[in-house]
Amino acid sequence: MNNMEEKLNIEELKENPKTAFFAQELSRLLVEEEKTKEMARRDASMADLVEEELKGIEEQRKGITAQVKEILKVEKQEEEFPNEIILEVRAGAGGEEAAIFAYNLAGMYEKFAEKMGWNFKKLHESLSEVGGYKEASFEIKGVDVYKKLRFEIGVHRVQRVPATEKSGRIHTSTASVAVMPLRKKINFEIDPADLEIDFSRSGGAGGQNVNKVETAVRLVHKPTGLTVRCTSERSQLKNREKALAILSAKLEQMKREEEAKKVAGERKAQIGTGDRSEKIRTYNILQDRVTDHRIKKSWSNVEGILGGNIDSIIDFITEEEKALQEG
Repeated sequence: MNNMEEKLNIEELKENPKTAFFAQELSRLLVEEEKTKEMARRDASMADLVEEELKGIEEQRKGITAQVKEILKVEKQEEEFPNEIILEVRAGAGGEEAAIFAYNLAGMYEKFAEKMGWNFKKLHESLSEVGGYKEASFEIKGVDVYKKLRFEIGVHRVQRVPATEKSGRIHTSTASVAVMPLRKKINFEIDPADLEIDFSRSGGAGGQNVNKVETAVRLVHKPTGLTVRCTSERSQLKNREKALAILSAKLEQMKREEEAKKVAGERKAQIGTGDRSEKIRTYNILQDRVTDHRIKKSWSNVEGILGGNIDSIIDFITEEEKALQEG
């Protein structure tokens, strides 16, 4: 077997839908190669013809191997930086003003997703009395979505005069953001015995059937107390599948945060801890300034940034992270 293929496991490639065809072709070429060599062993006069035939087989094999390696490379990148995430916003300190700010942040990410051509879908929301978000979760799908939004994890803070404030006093409120990649390979096997599952009727638009059938799913992971709700799909089964995927992503996030805390002092080559309790950014409305505390840099045009124009912030942080890792 050629050295290029020693690193490829043909049987494993057959299990992967993206490489199954190429694995079959490699197997076919191996059989063809062996038959051609056997022909040469039986009839020495055919040596020149066999040599040409073997060269042709080798060229085909090199071409297929190169394609397979490229597919596996892309798959590895997609596993590290999936094109599907769950984004959660949760109101922090500041009462109703914090809930309004959480709603503003969700709107910022929705508008940014629209700019990027990503699909943005609400999975669950818990509204405050004035229409802000106590908490809400969203599914975002698109190229490089996790790569671009992974540094948004943490506590976001706003400083502004609320519309309800008559004295003009500045309020400081917070909201936390969590970004959890949905990986194709599940990293956590969840024991069904650890789950408490409730079904309820989904509200909102969708016809009379929506309110008659219990399609909404609520999962409680008893060992950790994590709760996941999903109401976005029309069937109970799909909501349950989605909720399980979200729960797995949450458990992975918890593990990452625990590991980050253990090695916090050693993480000089990374921006932030990836922990939603870390204060990362302040939006000062009166001074028209957004400051990212991890890199100590500010941008103007708060209104535009909350309107989804966060490209420059994301690009700058990404470049800073890259420089740190290369340094």
